[in-house]
Amino acid sequence: MDVIAELIAGLGADAVVQGDGVPDRNRYDWIHFPPTLPRALVLPRTTAQVSDVLRICQAHGQSVVPQGGMTGIVEVDPASGTVTCWAGTPLQAVQQAADAAGFAVGIDLGARGTCSIGGNVATNAGGNNVLHYGMTRQNVRGLEVVLADGTVVCALHKLTKNNAGYDWTQLFIGSEGTLGVITQVVVALHPRVAGLRTALCAVADFNAALSVLRALEAALPARLLAFEAMWHDFTAFAAQFGRPCPLPDADLVLLIEASGEDDALEAALGALLESGAIGDAVMAKSEAERRRLWAVREAPAEYPRLLPGHLGFDVSIPLDRMAEAVGVLQPMLPQRFPGAFGLFFGHVADSNLHILVARIGEPLDKSAVDRAVYDVVRAFGGSVSAEHGIGRAKQNFLAHTRSPAEMALMRTIKRALDPTGILNPGKTFQP
Repeated sequence: MDVIAELIAGLGADAVVQGDGVPDRNRYDWIHFPPTLPRALVLPRTTAQVSDVLRICQAHGQSVVPQGGMTGIVEVDPASGTVTCWAGTPLQAVQQAADAAGFAVGIDLGARGTCSIGGNVATNAGGNNVLHYGMTRQNVRGLEVVLADGTVVCALHKLTKNNAGYDWTQLFIGSEGTLGVITQVVVALHPRVAGLRTALCAVADFNAALSVLRALEAALPARLLAFEAMWHDFTAFAAQFGRPCPLPDADLVLLIEASGEDDALEAALGALLESGAIGDAVMAKSEAERRRLWAVREAPAEYPRLLPGHLGFDVSIPLDRMAEAVGVLQPMLPQRFPGAFGLFFGHVADSNLHILVARIGEPLDKSAVDRAVYDVVRAFGGSVSAEHGIGRAKQNFLAHTRSPAEMALMRTIKRALDPTGILNPGKTFQP
């Protein structure tokens, strides 16, 4: 019996879709490599069925690419401060379930309505609130995972402290589906913040931004939620498409958000204005104004439509070298690629820099631009992936960030957990 026949026998004909019946969404991912028609789309409905799929596929040497979605919440536990959910649950649904119980989720991304919590875990997603809550890794209490041979390993505990042996769950967080298929997640919940204060500030340069960050950390201990930076080219481009920045002439704009119902943020910014550390500031006076300020920062959500063919980079640069690195990249891109321009922004308080590179009317040589940007990242001791993983797009540059010994250790782990290499082949690195 071949693999397709065995899958149909084990899961039923309605759970195995082939040919024209495979929806377009199951033929590509968001990196937008050319669509690929899978040999079959398999739709397991339970963890046990996921186990059956992997057991059958490993026996036949059949590669498997996990895709999640269309599942939901298992339980919200206010006493433990956790929510347990199926991996395909949209992040926004997890947030809404937490909010209904009087809590907040520490993970938040612009794609909250479409991304899944399992995907967030598999990529160790970052997002808007890393400064306060940490990466996804810091917000996961437990996992259920199906290994390549179909073995189910379950640690859906809600414990804050559990130092009994290796914490194997950490291996799967950020592994991009190459070590196992995550089926359930226990997410830690947090108290809802008491009010939000949001502001835009103009500063002269990145070193001034760092001074502002340290001053606000001292003035508002444990209250900073977001500290985003947008260079002038970014805000000017956003304004062209209906997302104007209230500080249009600033060389560098900071979007700052802090918790609290008092005026502590406003007072701290007032002191920074008096000292000259910031040149101007705008405080949101309503939720509608807050959304308008965030709309400037979230403008890249529109860029796939406005800038078809643009190249996006998600990198980390040490904060003490961020200004120098941007100073190299900004002039280098149009010099190396005539007609190209770069837009710089990011969650810079956690060293995360985003770069969008585009050229109107003529496609860019992706491999050449990748090499140019990632060579600079390596020169400044940065990481080629801050919060979106490696996948296929960055695997040729993983060695820019990881040493040969680290790469060898990763391959050892991969061989131990997926000896036949069926899980997400070609992702992260070649075996």
